[in-house]
Amino acid sequence: MSEPSTAPSAPAETATPESEFLAPDAGQRPPGPTPSQSRFQVDLVSEAAGASGEKSASCDYSAAGTDLGVGGEEAKGRFRVVNFADPNGSGSAASPEGVPPEGLQNGDTVMSETSLHSSTGGQHHYHYDTHTNTYYLRTFGHNTIDAVPKIDFYRQTAAPLGEKLVRPTLSELHDELDKEPFEDGFPNGDELTPAEEAAAKEAAEPKGVVKFGWIKGVLVRCMLNIWGVMLFIRMTWIVGQAGIALACVIVGMATVVTTITGLSTSAIATNGFVRGGGAYYLISRSLGPEFGGSIGLIFAFANAVAVAMYVVGFAETVVELLKGVDALMTDDINDIRIIGTITVIVLLGISVAGMEWEAKAQIFLLVVLITAIVNYFIGSFIPVKSKEPLGFFGYDGAIMWENMGPDFQGETFFSVFAIFFPAATGILAGANISGDLADPQMAIPKGTLLAILITGIVYLGVAVSTGSCIVRHATGNINDTVSSQFLTNCTDVSCKYGFDFSSCKSPETKCLHGLHNDFQVMSLVSGFSPIISAGIFSATLSSALASLVSAPKVFQALCKDNIYPYIGIFAKGYGKNNEPLRGYILTFGIALAFILIAELNTIAPIISNFFLASYALINYSVFHASLANSPGWRPSFKYYNMWVALAGAILCCVVMFVINWAAALLTNVIVMGLYIYVSHKKPDVNWGSSTQALTYQQALSHTLHLSAVEDHVKNFRPQCLVMTGYPNSRPALLDLVHSFTKNVGLMICGHVRMGYRKPNFKDLAADQSRYQRWLMRNETKAFYTPVFAEDLRQGSQYLLQAAGLGRLRPNTLVLGFKNDWRDGDMMNVEIYINMIHDAFDFQYGAVILRLKEGLDVSHIQGQDELLSSQEKSSGAKDVIVSIDTSKDSDCDSSKLSSKTTSLQNSPAVQKDDDEDGKATTQPLLKKDKKSPTVPLNVCDQRLLEASQQFQQKQGKGTVDVWWLFDDGGLTLLIPYLLTNKKRWKECKIRVFIGGKINRIDHDRRAMATLLSKFRIDFSDITVLGDINTKPKKEHVAAFEEMVEPYRLKEDNMELEAAERLKNSEPWRITDNELELYRAKTNRQIRLNELLKEHSATANLIVMSLPLARKGAVSSALYMAWMEVLSKDLPPILFVRGNHQSVLTFYS
Repeated sequence: MSEPSTAPSAPAETATPESEFLAPDAGQRPPGPTPSQSRFQVDLVSEAAGASGEKSASCDYSAAGTDLGVGGEEAKGRFRVVNFADPNGSGSAASPEGVPPEGLQNGDTVMSETSLHSSTGGQHHYHYDTHTNTYYLRTFGHNTIDAVPKIDFYRQTAAPLGEKLVRPTLSELHDELDKEPFEDGFPNGDELTPAEEAAAKEAAEPKGVVKFGWIKGVLVRCMLNIWGVMLFIRMTWIVGQAGIALACVIVGMATVVTTITGLSTSAIATNGFVRGGGAYYLISRSLGPEFGGSIGLIFAFANAVAVAMYVVGFAETVVELLKGVDALMTDDINDIRIIGTITVIVLLGISVAGMEWEAKAQIFLLVVLITAIVNYFIGSFIPVKSKEPLGFFGYDGAIMWENMGPDFQGETFFSVFAIFFPAATGILAGANISGDLADPQMAIPKGTLLAILITGIVYLGVAVSTGSCIVRHATGNINDTVSSQFLTNCTDVSCKYGFDFSSCKSPETKCLHGLHNDFQVMSLVSGFSPIISAGIFSATLSSALASLVSAPKVFQALCKDNIYPYIGIFAKGYGKNNEPLRGYILTFGIALAFILIAELNTIAPIISNFFLASYALINYSVFHASLANSPGWRPSFKYYNMWVALAGAILCCVVMFVINWAAALLTNVIVMGLYIYVSHKKPDVNWGSSTQALTYQQALSHTLHLSAVEDHVKNFRPQCLVMTGYPNSRPALLDLVHSFTKNVGLMICGHVRMGYRKPNFKDLAADQSRYQRWLMRNETKAFYTPVFAEDLRQGSQYLLQAAGLGRLRPNTLVLGFKNDWRDGDMMNVEIYINMIHDAFDFQYGAVILRLKEGLDVSHIQGQDELLSSQEKSSGAKDVIVSIDTSKDSDCDSSKLSSKTTSLQNSPAVQKDDDEDGKATTQPLLKKDKKSPTVPLNVCDQRLLEASQQFQQKQGKGTVDVWWLFDDGGLTLLIPYLLTNKKRWKECKIRVFIGGKINRIDHDRRAMATLLSKFRIDFSDITVLGDINTKPKKEHVAAFEEMVEPYRLKEDNMELEAAERLKNSEPWRITDNELELYRAKTNRQIRLNELLKEHSATANLIVMSLPLARKGAVSSALYMAWMEVLSKDLPPILFVRGNHQSVLTFYS
């Protein structure tokens, strides 16, 4: 095998023709490759001039550590790279001597793609093949534009852990070479230099950011928060009330709830990268913004008020000590306020100083707390005679046995549990600073679960220990001894040690010592009591500090997501750690307000319930995500179970009501109120929540289930395929159909796009997404479905066959009337009429709407300004056939005139270069205050007003139903559905039917009976006995004049010539055909006269669509019938069902 640098020149022979084409001036070839800092790089290309004699440089291109040397100046063109070049430019120096002398080679590279499309206007690009020379030195995948799997391709744009790289698009790998290859890449000269890239990276990730491991960040915080003041001043009282056994049960129950929640937290935290925001982030990204937003707000508030709770607890202890030495400043309440205010200011200073200082303070407080706990256990093994009158006798089996059972005095099991449970909370202290953890996925499960285990064991140890060495009641009087003669009557354990505390059982005597009576009994037992006081201070201050840090962090994350208005000001972070200083000030203000109240006994249960609501939703999140069975739910923490998580959620709710049912009700009301608010606001976020996953699963399941059930006439719904083109180009058609399909049936906005060039499916997909958003923002419950086709008929056939899913398929085709049918190419009329025939062939119903002003408004209002703004932000170059803006062409979903325009030439879209890159859309008729409005001509003004008429309330008018032919009932069902809607509620249905003059009363009664059986309200029934009367001569003459240009007139030409003309222009009307259908023609003219007579003032006319036999009636004649029938009338809706019953009077 030869060395790569001396590779044979065989590959060059195949590349010679390309080389000659690409490099006409071989004398100016560059001496070596030049690096390009762009998205992907395979081939290195340099400018022709001034490339020689440059210094060599190098970049590290190998994921496996192999250095690929490159040299020269940066290229100015557009290039793709397989992976990112090292922004620091590190790597070994390369020698320019490696250039093969034989000319350009094309290994497995994209030479032709980078070179054929010069982006510099006239300068030639030269290609240097890096494949042949370095083939064996390169990592697999680096010798092709196709990229190997890499983590950077999967990052989100705002990922704090690294830069997001963009893999080659499918178009770049798959499209033909005549496509502009790098239209999404950097424009010429916009590539970042290595120095700029390094600076950008440094700006994105400032040095010195403090990140905590699992011990310092999670374990320490959770232990400090769980070991609250309850451990020292309430645990002994709980043992006195409930006994050792039930005290252990209480601790066990609380630990079960927190453990299940810990497991659920671990599962969510390990299902992808976790950012700052703690409980809010976990819940919002799992259940969506509705639950996340409501919990985030109350959780942040609960933490802020918890600061006040803990600080007041600390201040009360200090005031007790001051009272003991008679050193009160004023009185109890005001001293608590003064000390509390000073304390919270000091804590704020520690927090604002930065997370590092706060972490150091937490570790110091933990050392003090652990020392206090050890101090207690050491003291419990050292019996002291002087402590015996106070109830402490040391470990004794008899004391343990006596304290084993409960002795509730004014309490119940659940009331005691309610007092203890808040001591077990605090398990989210580590998760709340998830943004400050080095590896949240590892730290949160490990730290949280270990903290729950350690604290649970300590709580159980204290319960058993205190219950085994301290009696429940003691007088504290050293003289309460028992004499030998009364020893036989004394049954208490204290009698064994010579003390008689039986007087404490008398209601009149108030004893101050023992488990029942002395909250500070742990200080008595401990080896050195001031350390217990220090432990109490440590427990309160550490919990206060943790809450003071948690509240702003959670609130900051909530504000960044912009779910609630007016709070975005608190999203701003400062310093290298993005500290929420504004949030700290807000939290400080809330805490100070509650400290000044100084009475927190009423607020404490609500705070506990707020925390429990968060726990319940975290557990429910895991259950919900597991139930949704989304492929994206893949937690690396496997020790969870969906049913256990559900049980945990239920337990949390039960505990909420056990602690305080009124507070639980208030919490639920607040959560539901916030949930309803966020649901109504519909924040524009998409986090891939399990709610979306479950909605999809249920929709899929129900659709499949529905497909297994046969259709029934009672469940018939008009499911409309509406040929709107762009959804906002025919607002009247969209509004009217939406009026009777909203919450009733399916509505699909079909759009056939036709073009001279090959279809640009990428643009089609982008438009589909864009206009679907437009429909949603305009609260139109419909789907937008565009297709590419050769012509309108072919496209409509695609839609008629393929639109919909299962039972959710259209059964009615809705078109706009082709007002300009006489002005354009008559082949367009042929296509239009054939669409109606196709609908009937596919067993669809057909509906056609005509407004005398027209339907298409796409040429009105700000088209030029809109287009110019789009050209700045969009590079769409595909050209399609456009609507002729001078005429109304309502039938044509995409436009059939010869005028060409850009794909973007639709008033539906106005791109907004916002951060997420989404193109926002605006309704066509919304005026833009900034742009000058062009005054409209009278015709356009009328058209604009007419296009909005179905958006307004219709008032007390009529909907006239001309049910001339029985089509299964669709002609009657649509007006009934329409008048059920709010806008049409006041309109009355008037029914018009055909009949014989001598049977008018009979026909009216028969129709009234039928309508009453159908349970359809009507105001009047008119039987028309004079339909077959001959129309007025001037109207017949007008019709003859209208069809004159479209007649074949075969009698005046030879048979062969007539046949040729008919074949080339199939829409022409033959003389035979005109004579054969003379009676039907007269009927349409006569019906128009009757419509003007009876329905000239109707809000809407719904009329049976006349049918034309396929192959027998030419499209021009059929079009003429519809024209003469609907001329000079209010809005008219032609309806023809598929002659299957859609109404029934059976139950």
